[in-house]
Amino acid sequence: MSWPRRFDEPIELPDGRKLKTVAEAIAYLAETVPKAERKHPTVKIAADHLKRAAEQNYPMTFARMATLQAIHRHHNREFNPDRKDTDWGKRKLKRDQ
Repeated sequence: MSWPRRFDEPIELPDGRKLKTVAEAIAYLAETVPKAERKHPTVKIAADHLKRAAEQNYPMTFARMATLQAIHRHHNREFNPDRKDTDWGKRKLKRDQ
């Protein structure tokens, strides 16, 4: 088993710490996720991906993404109407001018 296997890019936590290895990610999830939420789908998936990354040479990218989703499991993305609009529709071809 390679629990000290490193992520390609460390996971930055809201408190400023960084998770650099699979073992650190498992320990962080174990200490921060309450027992009542351990059966939450994103937490279970993250634990599975981290275990596979350590034991079966599974891609670290998937383990990292699943860990990020488990950490931010209560964060809801909101639509921001004040965001800058893109200019995709304003381009015209030379032949149409």
